Amino acid sequence: MKDSTTADAGRREPRASGRPDAAGPESPGLTGRGRLAQSRLVLPAAMVLSGIVSVQVGAGIAAKLFHEIPPAAVTGLRLWTSAIVMAVMAGRGLARAFGDLGKRRAWSDAGIAVSFGITLLIMNFSIYQAFSRIPLGVAVTIEFLGPLAVAVAGSRHLRDVVWVVLAATGVVLLTQGGHGHLDVTGVLFAALAGACWAGYIVLSSATGRRFPGSAGLAIAMIVAGILITPPAVIAGGRAMFRPAVLATGAAIGILSSLIPYRLELEALRRMPMRLFGVWMSLEPAVAALIGLALLGQHLSLVEWLAIGCVMIACAGAASGALP
Repeated sequence: MKDSTTADAGRREPRASGRPDAAGPESPGLTGRGRLAQSRLVLPAAMVLSGIVSVQVGAGIAAKLFHEIPPAAVTGLRLWTSAIVMAVMAGRGLARAFGDLGKRRAWSDAGIAVSFGITLLIMNFSIYQAFSRIPLGVAVTIEFLGPLAVAVAGSRHLRDVVWVVLAATGVVLLTQGGHGHLDVTGVLFAALAGACWAGYIVLSSATGRRFPGSAGLAIAMIVAGILITPPAVIAGGRAMFRPAVLATGAAIGILSSLIPYRLELEALRRMPMRLFGVWMSLEPAVAALIGLALLGQHLSLVEWLAIGCVMIACAGAASGALP
């Protein structure tokens, strides 16, 4: 699940020189330059993995919080925290962005930011609804079909057809052809979250072109935070304003938004886009492991195989995303 964490469209860097050899660091085929490039990837790889773990731990905590307040209320706590944090991070840039919109009467730019915020709202609301009905790893796997669709959209390469077929095979295995034990509503919510994640990537790029720094994302988060308020308060009532619940909600927002956003931003400054996409493909497996550790969600061998199919498809699509 993502909000400010997966703005990976538009923040890309050239392919790094050097390529780790399968024989290991001592292989004679690996030059000194290659070893240097390999060592430089250790830190960004650790950042990406840490960000993935942070997101999924936040998701696991959110799922546990569903026992106290409904998913809609948890969504509200997360988005409120994210909006406040992003507004503080954007600082004066956010104020200037608002002022500039008024001066230029740039209603189309404002419309993009508002659309971005609505997409964030639906994505977060949908994935939490999915988490409350189906295992964490399964929900994140289905959600990952959104970025996969963006990666292969418009592609003319035959290999991308292979990735789509492999991902489709994974989904069929997960749902067992529509006759499995998974809650259908949960699967549909996860699919909706995936569609919104695809929209997030497109709108993130469009927003980034129209607003400086993180101002556009901050505006989108504020819009999402405002719009989630009525359903969150109606669903959560007084229970969501208990100090312990508020603190947990704030922790979810920090783990799921602030920490991974900063880590991914720094990682993308140090590693090529393709490699970033490949590493991000670990997220469904991490989600499944977090679901097992925090929530006791055991998956069958077939479900693990399905998750593996989608992960390989996402990694393959990411590695071929650039010419």
